[in-house]
Amino acid sequence: MAAAPLSPERYFSRISAIDIRHDLLDAGLNHVLLDVDNTILSRATHDIPRDVGVWLGKARDAGVRFCLVSNNWHGSVYQLGGVLQLPVVGKSMKPMPQGFLLGMKKIGGNRKNTVVVGDQMLTDVLGGHLVGLPVYMVQPLVEVDLPHTMALRNLERVLLGNRRPEPVATANCKKACEDA
Repeated sequence: MAAAPLSPERYFSRISAIDIRHDLLDAGLNHVLLDVDNTILSRATHDIPRDVGVWLGKARDAGVRFCLVSNNWHGSVYQLGGVLQLPVVGKSMKPMPQGFLLGMKKIGGNRKNTVVVGDQMLTDVLGGHLVGLPVYMVQPLVEVDLPHTMALRNLERVLLGNRRPEPVATANCKKACEDA
């Protein structure tokens, strides 16, 4: 776990910047609890960007198991899970632990082989750490968001001050974007 409950273990420019081999499999992480809104699904277009879809497919082909863990209360998150053929924990009430624990159970993960990937410090990072999981934080896909989420992002900025790390953008991201 990170030294501080609000500090992710790694910070990436977007999910496709996470190197499947190096950052996941070689680190013993083959189960991912994945946030939805602005992590894999654009809040502006309500679509999965092409590079994100390509990355998800490559990760699944490499043996990574995913569960979508979302605070979303609408049926759309379950529809997305159906389209992606991924299990879903909706209404998860992040950062409360129960959604993360249920997500791990759904995909057969445990604290040693599971990582949380999300774009919010006060839901994804804090929640993952409350359960004892490492967290990879990504920049939101777009700045468009719901009013309550924007309030949380503003609070994150205050809490972080100038301490937000520069996100990693690897050759993997560039290649995934070019392949897309």
